[in-house]
Amino acid sequence: MASLIHCARSSRALRKTLAPRTTQEVTLPAFLVPAFTHPPSCQQAHFTTSPPCRSKIGRAPLSLPPEVTFTIFDAPQVKQGRSISRSEPSRKVEVQGPLGKMSLQIPPYIDITAGEEGKTYGLSILDANDKKQKAMWGTTRAYLQNHILGVSEGHTAILRLVGVGYRATVEGKAITKKPEFEGQKFVSLKVGYSHPIELPVPMGVKASCPQPTRILLEGIDKVVVKQFAAEIREWRKPEPYKGKGIFVNDETIRLKAKKIK
Repeated sequence: MASLIHCARSSRALRKTLAPRTTQEVTLPAFLVPAFTHPPSCQQAHFTTSPPCRSKIGRAPLSLPPEVTFTIFDAPQVKQGRSISRSEPSRKVEVQGPLGKMSLQIPPYIDITAGEEGKTYGLSILDANDKKQKAMWGTTRAYLQNHILGVSEGHTAILRLVGVGYRATVEGKAITKKPEFEGQKFVSLKVGYSHPIELPVPMGVKASCPQPTRILLEGIDKVVVKQFAAEIREWRKPEPYKGKGIFVNDETIRLKAKKIK
């Protein structure tokens, strides 16, 4: 019993020694007082007068050529079964030019305002602190700019075939594949395989071969043109030792030294 009482008294004494001192007991030296009176630098970072970072691409205005029309209208509501979706209403932009017509769905948080005489348009977002809105701000503006260039001038992709015996032709019929629509053409590649590679040309893309080692792709949709060029390039990617392969536009490759035993 005496041992238990002794242990309890020792634990109480230990608690008193380890207990924190009150603010009245703590006295700071004179040279440390200025350090505790000012807030740390991390708190001062919130009070800044610099403007918020804005998208350099998103805030750039869209300029329309004289023959291009830019129309904005409300997108129709999409039915899900028997009910209509209750999502936020979005808008649709339709760009029409001498080469064709394209449309793009605009998120509801992006606002498009017309400039002087309707020849320039500017994009803005509702919340400049939202990461998704800031990301889609520049993306939407880039898509619209690509559509404007597509319907007015068109997008192109030039593929170069580098290698001994590499050839390409555009055929009206294919031996190994069936056309998806009437009048579809095929790009036939001879790039080192035992059989020719036949790739169907997507709708809206015009393919031609001005030279046996050149393929010219033209279209109003930049995504479709570049995607088809990437599919052709997949059959013979440029290799770094002899420099052979299929190159897209101004693509180059750095050659490596040959492995000599």
